[in-house]
Amino acid sequence: MSSNLRPRTLRAKLVVGQIVLLTALCLVIGGVAVLALHAFLMGNLDREVTNLRPSPPGSPYGPPGINAFIEPDGSIRGTIDLPGWQQPRPLTDYEIAALAAVPSGPHTVDLGEAGEFRVVTDRMRVKGLPLAPVMGLVWQMVWILAALIVAGAAAVALVGRVVVRRALVPLDRVADTATRVSELPLHEGEVALAERVPDEDTDPHTEVGKVGLALNKMLGHIGDALKARHDSEMRVRQFVADASHELRTPLAAIRGYAELTRRSTEDVPPQIAHAMGRVESEALRMTSLVEDLLLLARLDAGRPLESEDVDLSRLVLDVVGDARIAGPDHSWKLELPEDPVIVPGDVQRLHQVLGNLLSNARTHTPPGTTVTTGLSVHNGQVDLTVTDDGPGIPEGLAVFERFARGDSSRSRAAGSTGLGLSIVAAVVGAHDGEVSVHSVPGRTTFTVSLHTARSQQEHTTGPG
Repeated sequence: MSSNLRPRTLRAKLVVGQIVLLTALCLVIGGVAVLALHAFLMGNLDREVTNLRPSPPGSPYGPPGINAFIEPDGSIRGTIDLPGWQQPRPLTDYEIAALAAVPSGPHTVDLGEAGEFRVVTDRMRVKGLPLAPVMGLVWQMVWILAALIVAGAAAVALVGRVVVRRALVPLDRVADTATRVSELPLHEGEVALAERVPDEDTDPHTEVGKVGLALNKMLGHIGDALKARHDSEMRVRQFVADASHELRTPLAAIRGYAELTRRSTEDVPPQIAHAMGRVESEALRMTSLVEDLLLLARLDAGRPLESEDVDLSRLVLDVVGDARIAGPDHSWKLELPEDPVIVPGDVQRLHQVLGNLLSNARTHTPPGTTVTTGLSVHNGQVDLTVTDDGPGIPEGLAVFERFARGDSSRSRAAGSTGLGLSIVAAVVGAHDGEVSVHSVPGRTTFTVSLHTARSQQEHTTGPG
């Protein structure tokens, strides 16, 4: 059977199964009934043929069917008479030859145009009756049974569909519960997993009840696991926030003392000066890491950002200009619409988003790479894109996860914390936007989608 014709749903499979089972059962019963009827009618016909007697002497009418005599020399002569004939007719040579070949006892013989006959032969006579009435009754029985089977299958299809639908209503309720659970944002924060299968569908003595009971137990375990995961995440986030906040003061002191040593008028041995320079450099890097962790902790806690109209076109020009200074060995291009693009948001955080994207492109691509920053507006949405023609991102790398790092295909540069893109995702999410990446060898595009501050005409981007 073609896959397109196979039943897909459980309802359809059950109904089709009922129809097939009923049809098979009816075929077996009908076949047995037809064979029994055929045997019964043939037995009656054989008795009638055996009991045929020749007509009394002088009677103008002979017995019905075949009435023939066997001469002493073995030849056969006689007549054949069928219903609807006005009078018997003599047997033809073909019919005589066919009858001569019939052994003693009841047998079926085909006499050509006259049809099939049930014939009994003894030493003196050949007598027989037509088989057509018997076969007519048998075929009538066959057609009646076929009509009954078709009608029964149609009735089962209609009634069975209703019965199966009502029987599967509890399963639908279980499926609805599972669907509602699948639509919950289980990956976001604390989730109250209160969905459960109704008690009426958790009877362990029924098949559907076993499924519903098992699903409720699974949902209970999942709810406990989600709560434990959320509590653990909250403890980790609180620890990161507290540790980051507490580290700012000693780091500031370390930087201050290192800078004080560097500014001292007294001569400092070169080794000490180099060591203090390294202390100051690492303190600066650690301060940047602490600030990033503190920002992520605040965003995780849901602290609101400032919201004002931000000229995204001007911000792109400023940040790309800074990137040109920081990465003179890269080629920086702009694709901006003619009119300013305005979005609501925190200008400092949006500046950080674009800065991190450009820094990521500069850090993880070789010198000579072209980095293109573009803006486009369509359907009330602004798309900020950063595209480079570098080696691409390793397949399967979750770049927006914290501390995510690529392998040699995007070189790991010194000083990278692995938090830049996770900050991008967190800040964009706090602006109710989305960030995505598409990467193949030779082209990597990061896209930040934000909502416009007011109605803006759609513009065609072009090189800036």
